[in-house]
Amino acid sequence: MSDERTSAAGGMDTSYGFQSVASGEKQGLVNDVFHRVAKRYDVMNDVMSGGLHRLWKEAMVAALNPPARHDYRVLDVAGGTGDIAFRIVEASRREAHATVLDINGSMLAVGRERAQQRKLSGNVDFIEANAEELPFDDASFDAYTIAFGIRNVPDIAKALGEARRVLKRGGRLLVLEFSEVQMPILDKVYEAWSFNAIPALGKAIAGDDEPYRYLVESIRKFPNQRDFADMIARAGFDRVKWTDYSGGIAALHSAWKL
Repeated sequence: MSDERTSAAGGMDTSYGFQSVASGEKQGLVNDVFHRVAKRYDVMNDVMSGGLHRLWKEAMVAALNPPARHDYRVLDVAGGTGDIAFRIVEASRREAHATVLDINGSMLAVGRERAQQRKLSGNVDFIEANAEELPFDDASFDAYTIAFGIRNVPDIAKALGEARRVLKRGGRLLVLEFSEVQMPILDKVYEAWSFNAIPALGKAIAGDDEPYRYLVESIRKFPNQRDFADMIARAGFDRVKWTDYSGGIAALHSAWKL
């Protein structure tokens, strides 16, 4: 068991939080976490981030700047509840089409219900599939987005390769993920909040602290900004860069398929 971050060389595939698990075992454990938290997932995001995740997501969609074109297609991966997809469609004046792909049926059920409530079912479809084996033809999408989901994918390098495959030439990759805090003092405060307060809040709000213990541990294990940027570059993307949010609590990685 280790709390050291994994590097650009990998290691997330056998890391279930701070536990080391056998190759192939992580996906089932992660699936169970999200079945358990699906109905409270977005509420807990508010609690875990103090509401900041909403600002980070808005910044992500602003960076994408989706055009008001009916032929503009976005693939949002690990976005089962539809949060990012809905924002993208609204930003395009309800012209763009978003495909939400998630491996977890419970999360997708929440998203489908919300799409109907928002009258966005015509703009958003939901597909249950694995980020490591996307069920789409090459060069199918103008953009690929994933928010707070890439660290839960066992084989991140394979998922990034699939992202590049399904993007059109000139397509955009945007990855929003918790990262390494870059500010002294804030890093200590954030770590104390993560490991002490968040599991306790999960217990109080969702009735279960174990999934949230995994989530904060997985954040701590995820590669830092530079190492993750190296992984994106190794997958064949160009113009790789990142922007830190809130002192590096989260970071938005951007890249292009050129």
